[in-house]
Amino acid sequence: MIGPRLKNAIRTVLRQVNLDLRILSVEWHPGLQLAQALNAAEIDTVFDIGANEGQFATMIRSCGFKGRIVSFEPLASPHAALVRRAEDDEEWLVHPRTALGSFCGESTINVSANSLSSSILPILDLHTDAASGSEFVRTESTPVVSLDSVIDDYIDSNNRYLIKIDAQGYEWKILDGAEESLRAAAGVQCEMSVAPLYEGQYLWKEVLARLESLGFVLWNIQPGFCDPANGRTLQFDTLLLRQRQ
Repeated sequence: MIGPRLKNAIRTVLRQVNLDLRILSVEWHPGLQLAQALNAAEIDTVFDIGANEGQFATMIRSCGFKGRIVSFEPLASPHAALVRRAEDDEEWLVHPRTALGSFCGESTINVSANSLSSSILPILDLHTDAASGSEFVRTESTPVVSLDSVIDDYIDSNNRYLIKIDAQGYEWKILDGAEESLRAAAGVQCEMSVAPLYEGQYLWKEVLARLESLGFVLWNIQPGFCDPANGRTLQFDTLLLRQRQ
């Protein structure tokens, strides 16, 4: 066991290189907070919309979630990486490459240099000024499906599921295509923007009000994207759970 004197010495060295030593705790660790909430709500399936290369799914797995994960990703290169990452996990399913939206068809997605900021919507200067690598560098055609059109391929009436949305301003359209799915969902995790980062997006108050009107209760808020030049919060992640009767 590390004694307090040695622990303090290690912490001093780490702080000299801008690092810190902490014991993993649900009080401050976003992944553990989410895992605790999923367990408390008895959620057994997570729909991971906007999966990129599987960072979110990997995080909840590392924090103890053992249920089914169904990931969706529209970009070809991240989707290929996502498939590779999930291949050894029998309970992690990757849907064929597609965006989620309010219709079934085709669309064009704007691809950012970092891939993480890619969106069907045009990006605004507030975003690109605050995040190097978020600028669009090309476009890519992608299939589009609504969640309502595919959800029955993965669940039955006994499942308790969470819908996680990380769609870079396109959240409202995804919700439009998930009206039936939302009625039975046990929870929603959704990235929300404080200020407009993409042209035509809905901001946090509107998205939160829509989800609360469906019977979800705000459960957890986690830090997201801030402008490093001034510390302004631009996005954050919210977890909403349905109150059980």
